[in-house]
Amino acid sequence: MDSQPYLELERVVAWLGPQPVLHGIDLRLHLGEHAVVLGPNGAGKSALIKLLSRELYPVVQPGSTLRLFGSSTVNLWELRRRIGHVSADLQAGYRPGVSAEDVVLSGWFGSVGIGRQHSASAAQRQRALELLEQMGLGGLERRPFGQLSDGQRRRLLLARALVHRPEVLVLDEPTNGLDPQGRHRLLAILRQLANAGTTLLVVTHQLDAVIPELSRAVLIKGGRIEADGSCRELLRAEPLSQLFDTPLRVVERDGWRQLLPA
Repeated sequence: MDSQPYLELERVVAWLGPQPVLHGIDLRLHLGEHAVVLGPNGAGKSALIKLLSRELYPVVQPGSTLRLFGSSTVNLWELRRRIGHVSADLQAGYRPGVSAEDVVLSGWFGSVGIGRQHSASAAQRQRALELLEQMGLGGLERRPFGQLSDGQRRRLLLARALVHRPEVLVLDEPTNGLDPQGRHRLLAILRQLANAGTTLLVVTHQLDAVIPELSRAVLIKGGRIEADGSCRELLRAEPLSQLFDTPLRVVERDGWRQLLPA
């Protein structure tokens, strides 16, 4: 692929606390390429996301490299403008009483909520209201976060991630805990974003979170990449049965897939 890589990992080893979570990972992801990182719980998916957000740093060793947008040294504020994140950890960090508008505005400052030190401009507030409308949350800007459904909260965090119009959007288990309506609404928005030019990276263990626009699959297990290729090639019964250590079959229709017991 000729487009610029936004993530390059070469022989990356990483630890979370006393445990190694990534073992010599090699991976390159490009702008314009919609991808899914798929694997069981504990596979190292969250560690991979933390490398992207710079919450986790690899072990320094000969031959090991991590580059973001072609650089091994990245300004965190610049990175936040170029990569947006949506995760359950972020959702859990918000107090129930914070307003929906303030959740979105906090994306401008890389914060969880709006503190006294933050002052949003009129343009930033207008952008927040536009994103609330885009997410189907118009009129809810004063609604407390704790009074929203899980689906509404997830779309609210998506609006927060989009304030800077990032080039890449990283979604960690985006459909976890959502009912069918919430899941379908969120996935429909992700399809729109993908087709509008935002590069998507979906990190999940759920096959039904893989929208048809995702073309590349990276299968990860035990902190190692098991396979890397096209979704058509890898999102099949045999590779996924090996990945999840259980007999599975895949049902596919109109670009969507579901896992069923074999």
